[in-house]
Amino acid sequence: MRPTHVLVVVPAHQEGDRLAACLDALARATAAATSCAPGLRVRTTVVLDRCSDRSAEVVAGHDVDALPTDAGSVGAARRAGIAHARTVAGPITRPARCWVANTDADSTVPEGWLVEQLDAAAAGADLVLGPVRLDPAEADPVLVAAWTDRHTRPEQHVFGANLGVRLTSYDAAGGFGAHHEHEDVRLVEAVAALGGRVTRSRSAVTTSARRTGRTPGGLAGYLATLETDLVG
Repeated sequence: MRPTHVLVVVPAHQEGDRLAACLDALARATAAATSCAPGLRVRTTVVLDRCSDRSAEVVAGHDVDALPTDAGSVGAARRAGIAHARTVAGPITRPARCWVANTDADSTVPEGWLVEQLDAAAAGADLVLGPVRLDPAEADPVLVAAWTDRHTRPEQHVFGANLGVRLTSYDAAGGFGAHHEHEDVRLVEAVAALGGRVTRSRSAVTTSARRTGRTPGGLAGYLATLETDLVG
C-alpha cells in the first residue's frame, strides 16, 4: 500500500553546525518524492532536545516544524517528534498509508531517500532500513576504510539515521522507547516480532564521523573505540 502521508522526524541536540545541511538534503528528498507522487503530503519535524546553541535559529530558516523538548534522550525525542508530527499534520484517516521517515540532525540523506522508502512501502514493506556512510571530511581515510570493512553486510546493522516505518506498525510495536541509544534496534525487533515485513534500501545516509557523541555510546562511541584500536 503506497503511503499518501510522510512524517519526517529529526531529533537534534546541539546540532547548530550540521543541521542546515541535514534540512537542505531533506528538502531535496521531499521535492523528489512529491514530484514522483503528486498529492503526497510530506511534513518534517525537528525535535530541539535541550538545545542551547543556534539549532532553533537554523530550523527557523527552513520550512519545517520545530518542537522544543526537555526529553534528554534520543528515543524520547524521536517518540515526541512523531507524536507532534501526527498532530500537526491534520487528520490521518488511514494510518496504514502514513509513513514515518527517521534520520538524524548530523546526517544528510540522498535525493532518492524518500522515493526508495515509499517504493518499498508500496511493495508491502512495514519497515525499511538503510546503510550509513561516514562523512569523509570528518575522519581519517584509515578510519573510514575500517568502518566500511566492518559494515559490508548491511543486514546486520540498524541505524536510526536511515529508518522508515509504517505508522500502523510503529503503533503496534509500541513506538520508540525513551532510551539514550539502541531505541532503533528495539523498534525493529518489536516490528519483526509482530510479523512486520522488514526490508533494506540501497540509499546510504551520510553521517558525522565525530568521536565525541551526544549519547553515552552510540556511533560516536563506537568510532572512538575503533580509532583507538587502529592506533594501537
